[in-house]
Amino acid sequence: MKAGSRLEKVLAAGHFAVCGEMGPPRSADAEAIRKKAQYFRGYVDAVNVTDNQTAVVRVSSIASCLILQEEGIEPVVQMTCRDRNRLAIQSDLLGAAALGLKNILCLTGDHQSFGDHPTAKNVYDIDSIQLIWGLDQMRNGRFMGGEEIKVPPRFFIGGAANPFGDPFPMRVTRLAKKVQAGCDFIQTQVVFDVPRFAKWMEQVRDRGLHEKVYIMAGVLPTRSVRALRYMQQDVAGVTVPDEYIRRMEQAADPAEEGVKMAVELIQQLKEIEGVAGVHLMPVMWESIIPRLVEEAGLYPRPAVDDD
Repeated sequence: MKAGSRLEKVLAAGHFAVCGEMGPPRSADAEAIRKKAQYFRGYVDAVNVTDNQTAVVRVSSIASCLILQEEGIEPVVQMTCRDRNRLAIQSDLLGAAALGLKNILCLTGDHQSFGDHPTAKNVYDIDSIQLIWGLDQMRNGRFMGGEEIKVPPRFFIGGAANPFGDPFPMRVTRLAKKVQAGCDFIQTQVVFDVPRFAKWMEQVRDRGLHEKVYIMAGVLPTRSVRALRYMQQDVAGVTVPDEYIRRMEQAADPAEEGVKMAVELIQQLKEIEGVAGVHLMPVMWESIIPRLVEEAGLYPRPAVDDD
């Protein structure tokens, strides 16, 4: 075990893993985090906490993760390169390790022009691949600058992948770089276009990468055709086939149809060789998590040794 987290143990044991995701509040309201936590307890193996997603100021991922941990839920810290240089990143992650946080997802971060402080200066001292490498160095006892760490942090290191970006052939090449840098698990962009995702996974298998990193496919349940159209037209790197738009338009109850589609996607993704789990992203719809997991046949979650 590299970190001994529940997520790592579930994946290492060959179980189909389930991660959730939540966005922290835009205020100092810890109860909002605790309220969302109840929807994930017992239904997922870990919960990602976003790091100022879409470049909008929120409670820090590390602080939110500590609250989740206190609630008995294993968290995944998201760390972006947008807001910190390598000094601040290493300091924050040493702090996360000291607090007992073990899972880290390394991201570049949305550009600040998309958020609520568009004139803020970004940092981008390093990118997500360098961040993965740096965390691997740290857990092996060295800072990014080469100095020894007397008590190294234990991290289960994650990265993101987008099978739908262009140019398509570079998608697997970029994944390979993250694996080489020391990545342990991957969470992908949300999947609606299963055939294209399957083609990407075929290339992943051709290079043997599915045997070197755990790949978790992204699933985003939606409850309106407006949300689907927004993702289709305005979210870079997301491919939504017209079939799903038509289904939502014709549905008597779009939210119910959204649940049905998400369950179908989970079941299809589970059958693709090399997919080790799913990453559920219920944007502002955390209450749907128990039903999704149950209807997808992924409940109860497997027991693992907590030592």
